Amino acid sequence: MPITLPPGTAPGLLTPGIDSVEAVDLGGGTMELNMGPQHPSTHGVLRLLLDLDGEVVRQCRPDIGFLHTGFEKSFESHTYQQCIPYTDRMDYLGPPINNLGFALAAERLLGIDVPLRAQYLRVIMAELARIGSHLLWFGTTALDVGAMTPFVYSWRERERILDINELVSGVRMHTSFIRVGGLLADVPDDFYAIAQSVVDTFPKAIDEYEVLISGNPIFRERTRNIGAISAADALNYGMTGPCLRGSGVPYDVRKQQPYSSYDHFDFDIPVGVRGDIYDRYLCRMQELRESLKIVDQALNNLPSGPVNTPDRRVAAPPRNEINTSMESLIRHFKLSTEGFRPPKGQVYQAVESPRGELGFYIVSDGSNRPYRVKVRAPSFSNLTALPHMVKGELLADLVAVIGSIDIVLGDVDR
Repeated sequence: MPITLPPGTAPGLLTPGIDSVEAVDLGGGTMELNMGPQHPSTHGVLRLLLDLDGEVVRQCRPDIGFLHTGFEKSFESHTYQQCIPYTDRMDYLGPPINNLGFALAAERLLGIDVPLRAQYLRVIMAELARIGSHLLWFGTTALDVGAMTPFVYSWRERERILDINELVSGVRMHTSFIRVGGLLADVPDDFYAIAQSVVDTFPKAIDEYEVLISGNPIFRERTRNIGAISAADALNYGMTGPCLRGSGVPYDVRKQQPYSSYDHFDFDIPVGVRGDIYDRYLCRMQELRESLKIVDQALNNLPSGPVNTPDRRVAAPPRNEINTSMESLIRHFKLSTEGFRPPKGQVYQAVESPRGELGFYIVSDGSNRPYRVKVRAPSFSNLTALPHMVKGELLADLVAVIGSIDIVLGDVDR
């Protein structure tokens, strides 16, 4: 930028009050900035094309598809039970909930119900997964706005959720614990005490999070009235989950379309008022407490009995029968290699994931593999509202808005 010096003044000796800088006309244009796909604050391989007017975002165009997962086509080349591990990896922060959505859809095609004990255990695992997902979101969102301590605290609690996953399934994340027709197996005896300890101790931990963040003046300044979206706009964009409830719409699939015995439990649906980052944060923090309430009720009222359907089309014969019955051995072999064959038909089944309504649309042609599977992924729908939410916001606030949506790119690129 050219500088005009007064006559007789040497460079570096400018006198205050008489120094002058010539203004440069930028022509009122905008600058295009490429953010991502390799950027830590996009929470995955997401590319954003930004039109900036100085520090102000005038336009934002998300560019997706960098994962090349092809989950939906992979479903069509595998048997129904073989599809379960693929659901684990779509939204890898809430695998049991993905398992549950697909299993419920397949069970509706078959016209079967699972035992009540299995339904309660499904609810427990799903709500623990929701808690674990929200804990990761809390820690990473705090990092996005410059707070480092909350990440350490939330990771401490999330480890206990992963320990429970490992206890019941043998793995920490991609459990494949919920299967079509029931569960992988009943939970071990140690499960009850560990799950109850989570219910008893996590409320105090959440109180600590609130002390760290909720009243923090810097956090409030970075989140209040930032990335706001009205209830009408959120509905028009197809947003669900905490993003929609943060705008004041009390829509939750667990309440509106109860599944897997959710109508047996008493819990509330937190909603916001302004629809900004702070309200979405408050909704998720309260959802942590509501999920603990559900887990507590399920543990205290857990029915006895089997955890898998007795329907011979799906259920494998008992292990002790395989050694003594040729029919049982053949049935076990055919189920393991060929799977089952639902009748022709189509079904849509929705569940409430940590990010919103997760729906599976399955078309059966009567074979042992789905003819077509289409996933209604909440991260994809919520991400479509990002350009609306960040228009007119500062570039520094864009990172906080992305974090508040809580996207998982495996949930977007299917």
